[in-house]
Amino acid sequence: MKKPPPEPDAVDSLVDAWNAVHPNLNADGLHLVGRVLVLAQYLQRSVDARLAKFEMTLGQFDILATLRRRGQLTPKQLLESVVLSSGGMTGRLDGLAEVGWIVRKADPSDRRGVLVELTAKGKKTIDAAAKARFAEAEESSPALNAKRAAELADSLRVWLLQLSARDS
Repeated sequence: MKKPPPEPDAVDSLVDAWNAVHPNLNADGLHLVGRVLVLAQYLQRSVDARLAKFEMTLGQFDILATLRRRGQLTPKQLLESVVLSSGGMTGRLDGLAEVGWIVRKADPSDRRGVLVELTAKGKKTIDAAAKARFAEAEESSPALNAKRAAELADSLRVWLLQLSARDS
């Protein structure tokens, strides 16, 4: 027995509209890219709502989580792991220090250098926020069986690696 087609969504309507106006343009790529962009908006709102309880942004979470996983890091090492501008990193570190989640210390191996580390308050906060963030990720994941979820993750990984290679 043949499976019925899935219910159309906003992206299907968008592609249909482009096909009607410009039938010579190939809008097929929008089926994937458009859905990923719309999903990213939904997921960003969901993450932001969950982290708001901790008065934390996703960018702050990323820095704190990196420090929790890796320990003391220089601002440059943090910058490489979270992909921000150096000005953006300085501003975020200033804000995190202001609320008492991180401290900057002199780097004993480099007199001009600085190391960033979590405070006890920062560790407690990131542990609670990570628990909430992981629960949010689980709740936001599609209801797929393990095989389909693994296939989707693999497909997205391939796509991400291709785009990363193109940009480097």
